Amino acid sequence: GKPLSALSAAECAMLAGLPQNPSNVNPIKNPSRARARQLVALSRMHTEGVITSAQYEAAKAEKPSTRNPVEAEVHAEYVAEMARAQVYAQYGEQAYTSGMKVVTTLRAAEQQAAWKALRKTLIDRELGLAWRGPEGNEDLDRDLGDTDPAVSQVLADYNDDEMLQIAVVTRVEAKQVTLVLSGGEVVPVSGKGLRQAQPGLAAKASNKLKLRRGSVVRVVQQGSGWVITQWPEAEGALVALDPRDGEVHALVGGFDFQRNQFNHVTQGWRQPGSSYKPFLYAAALENGVMPETVVNDAPLTVGDWSPSNADGQFDGPMPLHTALAKSKNMVSIRLVQLMGPQAARTWTGRYGFEVDKQPDNLTLALGAGSTTPLQLASAYAVIANGGLKVSPLIISKITDGSGKVVFEATPKVPDESDRVIPARNAFVTGTLLNEVARSGTAAKAQAQLRRPDLYGKTGTTNDVYDAWFAGFQPRRVAVVWLGYDTPRSLGTHASGSSLALPAWIQFMNTALAKEPVAEMPVPEGVVRTENGWRYSEWTNGGFLQELGVDDEPIDPSLIPRPPEPGEAPSTEDKLKGFLERLFGR
Repeated sequence: GKPLSALSAAECAMLAGLPQNPSNVNPIKNPSRARARQLVALSRMHTEGVITSAQYEAAKAEKPSTRNPVEAEVHAEYVAEMARAQVYAQYGEQAYTSGMKVVTTLRAAEQQAAWKALRKTLIDRELGLAWRGPEGNEDLDRDLGDTDPAVSQVLADYNDDEMLQIAVVTRVEAKQVTLVLSGGEVVPVSGKGLRQAQPGLAAKASNKLKLRRGSVVRVVQQGSGWVITQWPEAEGALVALDPRDGEVHALVGGFDFQRNQFNHVTQGWRQPGSSYKPFLYAAALENGVMPETVVNDAPLTVGDWSPSNADGQFDGPMPLHTALAKSKNMVSIRLVQLMGPQAARTWTGRYGFEVDKQPDNLTLALGAGSTTPLQLASAYAVIANGGLKVSPLIISKITDGSGKVVFEATPKVPDESDRVIPARNAFVTGTLLNEVARSGTAAKAQAQLRRPDLYGKTGTTNDVYDAWFAGFQPRRVAVVWLGYDTPRSLGTHASGSSLALPAWIQFMNTALAKEPVAEMPVPEGVVRTENGWRYSEWTNGGFLQELGVDDEPIDPSLIPRPPEPGEAPSTEDKLKGFLERLFGR
């Protein structure tokens, strides 16, 4: 609230200490750390002759005053860049000179929850990986004490982080390592806090791994203690939107925008793995296959290709709803074999997937195509809202320097003109996804969030190059992805369930905190059965009519309806080929 010329030496020093780590040494949130950085700056000012000894002493004694900001800090760097790029594309240099203000659809609490959830997941994963060594090594004069400002000053050229703080080692002892943070705080680390860095403490540690005085490392606070760790090499993304109108409530495009500006939410085309399966199951529903239809989870060889299940087991004949809950690959392959890859991928295009990015072969059943987290979230929104297509919306309004509205988007609430799949299809597909979240590969979702209105699907690609969880509550869709920018395995024991699902649960815990339970409404055309729901009238959608036995067309009148409870299915000879394709026997 004052001009630059009116700042005192103490205030100048406080501001000078901020750029290195604005969040960690924020004088409002962290006054002690800000004070330590201020003293470092004052010391340099005195050393360089900018201020006299008298001014130095007076500045150290001065108590700085601060004003609390009106708005809380929210990490939305990727969205800010999206807004900047869009406004610049529309208005050119005027975007930078006219004082334009962009209003987004983000919800502050959800955005911050998404940022924390994704980062915690990647940091927690990193804690279990092998020690790669310190981030750097600096020369520290032996005469410098831990509290000397010159110690923390060696970190000036390193980028600090709010959660993964930068620190320099000052002492290495048998059971404890002493560190100094960039703000000057002295931190002792011992016990579990040294677990990951233990190879660097070994007597015969290599120079690359060794921890010594001057080693620069990352530390994360857990409870009241600190843990030495390292910067994650894997990346991630989290996006959440309201399926009722497409408004994006949270978007985190990566672990850290300063290091990597690539927006994985919108630019990251990756294989969706099993998170793509629900759309294939939905196609099967329109072609006479119901949730209780039994399909054989048995080995299958097509040419030189012999796929397997993620768990390495084959469980034999099982109903369709169980197969999706257990994410059985063999069942998905048989469904695509039944419908034909071209017909199946054409169906999934209804949800917004780019058909030409999906393979026209049986690997389609394993999610071997490509999608982005935002596209996948939009596709799941179709199921969540009963079969209607929505368009994601991020920028809601733009005003110029005088406050005049120059752009305003009206969220489009979809209606019947936006219908892309039948309501009954969306509902029955939803019941399958509800079982996944209740007792399948995502059972942690309902167990930890303790609410019945959760639906979703895990996704893990070959060799665990990608880990996904895509799911929804009827008022919120969220997708989480983790992987390496240059694809490589996340680990033999990694999966969408172990990596992506925890971040989804943590985010949804905030996003749904004030949302009442809202299960999917029951549309016309479905009936409840002993094991769930099915269509009240059977349909073949036209696909089964195209199937043939020995290249002879099947008479549609011979295709059996799903059997009633206790009734044996038809065994018409003309259907032998159809049954072999469906049951694999």
